[in-house]
Amino acid sequence: MDRSNQTSPVVGFILLGLSAHPTLVSTLFVLILLMYLVILLGNGVLILVTVLDSRLHTPMYFFLGNLSFLDICYTTSSVPLILDCFLTPRKSISFSGCAVQMFLSFAMGATECVLLGMMAFDRYMAICNPLRYPEIMSKSAYVPMAAGSWAAGSCTAMVQTSLAMRLPFCGDNIINHFTCEILAVLKLACADISINVISMTVANVIFLGVPVLFISFSYVFIITTILRIPSAEGRKKAFSTCSAHLTVVVVFYGTILFMYGKPKSKDPLGADKQDLSDKFISLFYGVVTPMLNPIIYSLRNKDVKAAVRNLVFRKHFAQ
Repeated sequence: MDRSNQTSPVVGFILLGLSAHPTLVSTLFVLILLMYLVILLGNGVLILVTVLDSRLHTPMYFFLGNLSFLDICYTTSSVPLILDCFLTPRKSISFSGCAVQMFLSFAMGATECVLLGMMAFDRYMAICNPLRYPEIMSKSAYVPMAAGSWAAGSCTAMVQTSLAMRLPFCGDNIINHFTCEILAVLKLACADISINVISMTVANVIFLGVPVLFISFSYVFIITTILRIPSAEGRKKAFSTCSAHLTVVVVFYGTILFMYGKPKSKDPLGADKQDLSDKFISLFYGVVTPMLNPIIYSLRNKDVKAAVRNLVFRKHFAQ
């Protein structure tokens, strides 16, 4: 008899989090809470200075403001749930709440993939075609580019979430994760998930493979152009304009490729260690990376540091 006819459909899920490792819970709760506050503060300041400082009203900083807003949205969609899981060992979440959280996290991740590609194109135009840069990267171009990134991420998230949540979940409703991570949820489905696997493979090619190739080719041309600059000072100045973006790309894509590309253990005895490893990698991707972005851009960018100082001084004198 079909399994879906034996069991009543689930109306919600239970998130295990780190319930099997209680000694880690209190330490991680404090660390993640502090990192979340740093994310809100750091990215919030970046958004503020890119809006208020007229010198930062350029395509690069417009994309950076979008990236900061995206990081705030992404962490806010998952970190409060993660913190709640630490306080409640078996956190329940409704079916609709799980779908919303899955959609938001997937949409933000896919949007960031495309947005980083747009930022690479911006750096390519600025360094390789500086004379045509003002014409090509005008406001009528970079605003639709950013909007297209958000639209593309939201569309693929809608498709993946609807395909996942239409599956029958008629057995175990316990998700061995902090959040409604799509791969963890698909393990609970009592139906064929081949369509989901195919659609996610296509999405990974489009939103991971294509941007990585695009960014790689862009930086081949960028580095080639920089090496042709005769003066050492000119090369240093040109590289400094894209070093922060390149660092963010390496951290972001490196974490994703390690999380989804590492081989799965076939040893049943190593399943618990593998699940724990997956959770910590997910935490790094979801919390540490958004925290590092504003730090990287503020430490390696003189314009941002100057804008932050002006904002602080303006607030100080206003008081």
